[in-house]
Amino acid sequence: MNWMLQDHARVLQAIRLAGEINGRKKLQKMIYIAKQLSFPFDEKFQFHFYGPYSEELTVRVEELVNMGFLEETVQKRGNYSQYQYRLTEAGENFLQTLNLTTPPHLEKCLQDLNERSSRFLELVSTILFFQELGKAEVIEKVRTVKARQNYTDEEIEAAYRYIDSLKRRLQ
Repeated sequence: MNWMLQDHARVLQAIRLAGEINGRKKLQKMIYIAKQLSFPFDEKFQFHFYGPYSEELTVRVEELVNMGFLEETVQKRGNYSQYQYRLTEAGENFLQTLNLTTPPHLEKCLQDLNERSSRFLELVSTILFFQELGKAEVIEKVRTVKARQNYTDEEIEAAYRYIDSLKRRLQ
């Protein structure tokens, strides 16, 4: 495969495996979480207003839309816009010519992530971003950097359980 398009193909494959993805933030969090679970995504992430964010991923998605491989639909939702992504026929044909191998469990992982809310994925990805710290420090960090989200103890515990369940499924 053309090495320049390899990362584009992985993003395209992720969207194909997940099905339709509603929201730029959700797409960012899904790729970040999958990367943290050791799936082969090379995008670099920094901590941003909504948690881990990759400028590289944003550019790749724009390029895939411009190449006609991804369809981006915009829906106005009151004071914001919701972006929806799905593969086009050209994107499907492109992936078929590459004959990519799908890492075991990636499809199930992405579909599961796609069923979660963006708010929950934002919490999960934030916890994973700070996972090198101890749990108490991570929770303190979440309460600081995500103060506006006002996550409850139950939501934080649910996110930890979810991360554990994802990791167990990959073993």
